[in-house]
Amino acid sequence: MNSRQGAGAYARVGVESAVMSADPHQLIVMLFDGAQAAIGSARLHMQDGNRSAKGLAISKAIDIVNNGLAAALDHERGGEIAENLTQLYDYVARLLVQANLRDDVNQLDLAASLLDNIGSGWRELRHSPAASSLAGV
Repeated sequence: MNSRQGAGAYARVGVESAVMSADPHQLIVMLFDGAQAAIGSARLHMQDGNRSAKGLAISKAIDIVNNGLAAALDHERGGEIAENLTQLYDYVARLLVQANLRDDVNQLDLAASLLDNIGSGWRELRHSPAASSLAGV
């Protein structure tokens, strides 16, 4: 095993350990971080002309948005907020698809900006008494 493979294995164990010990709020924040990392990777691959790696990174970001963030929404308790977030996550996913199809870094940046705004809100909630009740929004 070379050092790069070893570092990758070490990182995966670290991520798995963090996920296992995280509360629902921390998991949501980790999803935002993962989506941002995937978008950043896609941006680099787009600039390098590596279409295959760009597509994989964008697919990962879309998966996090659709099957992580959107799937975590509790529509019963979240009401209008959950519905608005659903629509916003759908829009972000469409931006990512269009960024992939058109090699459009501006759409990647818009998706990243929207996710950053929502993610910042989640980070600020961490210190709020309402955080535990909203973790399932």
